[in-house]
Amino acid sequence: MTGNLLLFNLATDADDPVLAFTTHWINRLALHFTSIDVITMRAGRLAVADNVQVHSVGKEQGYSEARRAAEFYRILGGLVSSRRYEAAFAHMIELFAVMGAPLLKLRSIPLTLWYTHRQATRLLELATQVSDRVVTAAPDTFPIQTPKLRVLGHGIDTDYFHPRSEVTTAVEAEDSREKLTRTQQLILANGGYIVQVARLMPIKHQETLVQAIEKLSDARAVFVGGTPDGADGQYEHKLRGLAHGLDLGGRVAFLGPQPASVVREYYRKAILAVNLSPPGLFDKAALESMAMGLPTIVSSHAFDPLLGQYQNYLYLDSPDSVIGLVGRLRALLEMTIEERAVMGAVLRERVVADHSLDGLMTRLVNVLRTGEP
Repeated sequence: MTGNLLLFNLATDADDPVLAFTTHWINRLALHFTSIDVITMRAGRLAVADNVQVHSVGKEQGYSEARRAAEFYRILGGLVSSRRYEAAFAHMIELFAVMGAPLLKLRSIPLTLWYTHRQATRLLELATQVSDRVVTAAPDTFPIQTPKLRVLGHGIDTDYFHPRSEVTTAVEAEDSREKLTRTQQLILANGGYIVQVARLMPIKHQETLVQAIEKLSDARAVFVGGTPDGADGQYEHKLRGLAHGLDLGGRVAFLGPQPASVVREYYRKAILAVNLSPPGLFDKAALESMAMGLPTIVSSHAFDPLLGQYQNYLYLDSPDSVIGLVGRLRALLEMTIEERAVMGAVLRERVVADHSLDGLMTRLVNVLRTGEP
């Protein structure tokens, strides 16, 4: 454990329903460096290692963009003037990469950018140009051709996202259920549903699953995730209206954003998972459900190495194909519990091998230090 790391982060908040995982990443990276300084756009509940310091530019305090920019340069200037850094790492915040690059260049601090999304923007192009290296999860999750790119896989905490065992049942279930409403407790008590964990937005194609449930008379679906920040909620309204119009009654539930401990409980009580993000996206939620031992239907070829012999059961050619999804779900629902358990165990084994958090951290640290995984 040597050297200091400078890390740019979008949100550092152990309770964030989408970005809480970055706290786990930071703490695992902290095992490899003497110290880490995190400059974050927004801070919430901090649960970081003792050798980590978090510096927020103040979005959580309502600071304007101009003031946040001034705070960024004040913090960064003070840090690089007082401490030597072995590397800088920008996680899904290309803005900070672009803003910080000139100061980093002056101090000869190599900058690595992590980005996983199919959308190419002018800002991302600039961030790619100023970064020394770019890392991503899968070959098709970085939309710009560049020799700087290194593919590392995702980082799933497979020690946390794991099928329930007798040893963990009491403690973990009690910890999670304290946070649930009565309706949510009833859903968990009944179990046996299909789960989709994702923010409610058109690119996630939740309406495909709603319409599929209408055609599967005994099936139920649970949607875990809320409307993204800044969205107007029209898509969520559309989904709820669709479920009401199809007269699905209690067979579809929208449960909003949840902390990781509650999401884990929903996975454990489900029988199947669905993730309909299109090609170019490699959703962590699908890897988490696979790590939980759940057969998971996906629509991105990025998952092909994990699906293997189960490709015909778990891959859906088009994320908006209701008939296709009905066929996949029906085939899986007609399997025995034992057959689905075997499938889930194989998927978990592959996620652990290729996308565990410890494995990713080893590869990422190598890139930060040498440029190669």
